[in-house]
Amino acid sequence: MPMLRRVAASVTLLATAALAAGCEIELNPESIPAPFSVAPVPSASATQPKYVCTAVYKILTDGAVKAAGWATHKGDDAKAGLQKTFSDMAAQVTAAGAQSSDPAQRAAVDEVAAALTRGSQSEDPKAFLNGDFVTVGQKIDNTCP
Repeated sequence: MPMLRRVAASVTLLATAALAAGCEIELNPESIPAPFSVAPVPSASATQPKYVCTAVYKILTDGAVKAAGWATHKGDDAKAGLQKTFSDMAAQVTAAGAQSSDPAQRAAVDEVAAALTRGSQSEDPKAFLNGDFVTVGQKIDNTCP
């Protein structure tokens, strides 16, 4: 799992660096695929903490890629795109966390989902992207084997 966290953190930091550098990318954020797939394999292990961690990290990584695309745009469309991205991520994280057999992990995943929900309701979702989003995945680190 440490490698997966490093990759997710790297994607997030790159997105933040691109924003800070003033890079302008003219792509539709909905069309940006994730750079790789760490999708957990559906199996009987779906309730195991390791599986749930993988699922949540994948959701955060894929969401970071989409959020980075929206962050390069301006205006109400960009704001709405970021809010929808965070809202979708919160719903997916909640669903993944509900499968965990570990109560402590479910609580930690709920914290991640709550933070994403706050980001989706924020008047300035770019501030959330550049702030709390960078570290939101760390809330579950201690529950991952």
